[in-house]
Amino acid sequence: MQKIMIGAAFVAAAAILALITGVGPGPALADAGGYIIDADEVEQYLGLDNTVLVDMQDPEDYAAGHIAGAVNIVRNDIVVNNPYPNLLAPGDVIEEVLGESGIDNETLVLIYDDSNNMNAARLWWTLLVYGHEEAKVVSGGIEALKRAGFTVSTEAPAVTVKTYQASELNQSYIATIEDILAQVEDPQENVILLDTRSSEEHESGTIPGSVLVDYELNNFDDGTFKPVQHILLQYKEKGITADQDIIIYCAVSVRGAQTFLALYNAGYRNLQLYDAAWVEYSAIIEDECAQIDADIPVEEEIEEEEPEEEIETPGG
Repeated sequence: MQKIMIGAAFVAAAAILALITGVGPGPALADAGGYIIDADEVEQYLGLDNTVLVDMQDPEDYAAGHIAGAVNIVRNDIVVNNPYPNLLAPGDVIEEVLGESGIDNETLVLIYDDSNNMNAARLWWTLLVYGHEEAKVVSGGIEALKRAGFTVSTEAPAVTVKTYQASELNQSYIATIEDILAQVEDPQENVILLDTRSSEEHESGTIPGSVLVDYELNNFDDGTFKPVQHILLQYKEKGITADQDIIIYCAVSVRGAQTFLALYNAGYRNLQLYDAAWVEYSAIIEDECAQIDADIPVEEEIEEEEPEEEIETPGG
């Protein structure tokens, strides 16, 4: 009863704040919600046909304890690390990983992790860009599921391998270095570069013109996502609204994926994740600086020759 009262109070407060600040459904916002679910909602989905629960813990942690019935997919399964770490894996890799996990194109995928919603969001984003929208992230991950009373098991479930066919990559949700450099060189007012790293990282170096919103601000202290209205207000206060084009990044686009999900769930659609992230941008800038230094002519100091001493000869 207390939880219901708190929730009702929050909804009422959010409604009042929406009236005051002007935040609410509008032309730029899509329908909100549905991509992030609370732990106590999971049971109703698991009762549906062709639903797979995915655990994104490391294999050792999965073996030590996971929600009963969950299959294990780790972040390294869905990325490649060349030329930069944590890049989106090609479609054939994703097809194999999903198929071997019992997932086909019609499967509802429920995802949880133990990493502040980051790895779950990264898999969710991967599914989105390959055309699979039937996916939801469990807010708060395994700890929230434990609190909700789900059984923890050390036994891996039997999996029926399926065939998965990835759609053509949706480039509209992916930013490239060309997009970043274009914004840096000729800033557009409707484009936001959103840095989701920590303030310490941001202060030590960032893409020029970036706005900092640490991804951790998308969560409550217990690791669960903040509700939609809270996210809308939080980003509006930073000057980030759904009618803008938002390019999101962090160091290697894991924290960035979590922010992408939080905003997408709140109704934002003009979103791109800079997949190669700060690690690519900083490397390119360093290379350019090194090249500039190498191209600068160095004036060599020319030593003046000392005049030869006159030698006096006898009788001269």
